[in-house]
Amino acid sequence: MKKKLQILSISLALTSATSILHAEGNIDAGKQKAESCASCHGENGNSMVSTFPKLAQQHPSYLKQQLHAFKDGQRNDPMMSAMAIPLSDEDIADISAYYATQKISENTLPALETDDEAAKPGTNGKDAVQALIAQGGDLYRNGDLTREVSACIACHGPFGEGNKPASFPALKSQHADYLIKTLTDFKTGARSNNPDNMMHMIAKKMTDKEIQAVSYRISMMK
Repeated sequence: MKKKLQILSISLALTSATSILHAEGNIDAGKQKAESCASCHGENGNSMVSTFPKLAQQHPSYLKQQLHAFKDGQRNDPMMSAMAIPLSDEDIADISAYYATQKISENTLPALETDDEAAKPGTNGKDAVQALIAQGGDLYRNGDLTREVSACIACHGPFGEGNKPASFPALKSQHADYLIKTLTDFKTGARSNNPDNMMHMIAKKMTDKEIQAVSYRISMMK
């Protein structure tokens, strides 16, 4: 009886280990499967278009969560939904594993648009950008308790590294334009598949300038 229990224990352990390996995905297989993603997200997950997110160095748990959301219809985007629907669970795990191993690229200092108040003639554009980054840094670290805007650091870490076990995404060195779009979508409710709609509750209390400021700060994190 004791021997049978030992065999069962070993069998369960091997099954568990196999499940873990499968859940983590195959990096080499993921590289091949990610070739169709390269046109938007770059060959190594560093997109060249600032409105497409960088996927490099992102937590695989978060990437899997989002790909499943596109596949299941919890997130709606014509392009991404069409790409995700044919993917198997194994495909999603492999692609996520591959991108997680890639190094995210650094960004150059954001540039203000000409119609931005701070970019009008007679102003120093770089000083205006640095002021926005400083404002965003304060909001990232401390939030705004008077308006119940939570500090980003609580979920996304002091350096924008995110939280892998909780599937909170890494944000550091992400494109500012993509971050602005994402926060605006959370603010308006265009994107609301997050747990308990937490990001919507935070973003809806932020001004457009605060969204811009915190996005600029995050984009400069390394």
